[in-house]
Parts: sequence; structure tokens; C-alpha cells
Amino acid sequence: MVTIFGKDTCPYTRAAIDDHERRGVAVSYVNIKKNPADLERMLRHSAGQRRVPVIVSDDGQVTIGFGGT
Repeated sequence: MVTIFGKDTCPYTRAAIDDHERRGVAVSYVNIKKNPADLERMLRHSAGQRRVPVIVSDDGQVTIGFGGT
């Protein structure tokens, strides 16, 4: 399971979601534009970076951005 923080209008967010789902990884998507608390959560994971997507795995590994596989 991964949590992906992103925006609906971001093609990289969509690509990250699609890639993880295609590989059979469960995805929890968090739209940071809908709730300021979710943006704050994302910023804690990303050490203040505002780039999306921010991908957080169950073991706490954080990836900022998505360039494909």
C-alpha cells in the first residue's frame, strides 16, 4: 500500500497512480487541494517541498515526484 499526495490536474500524479495500480500495489490517493490539513500532512512527509506527487510507502519511504518506471 502506498499513499499518493497530489492534485487532480497533475499528469504526474495520475501517472503514479496508474503505475502503482498496474503493478498491483494498493493506492490511497489524497488530493491536497481539497483539504488544507492534507497539504500540511504532505509537507511533513516532503520536508516542505511542494512538488507533487509525494508517494509514501507503508514502511515510511518517501518519493517526491514521478518520472515513470
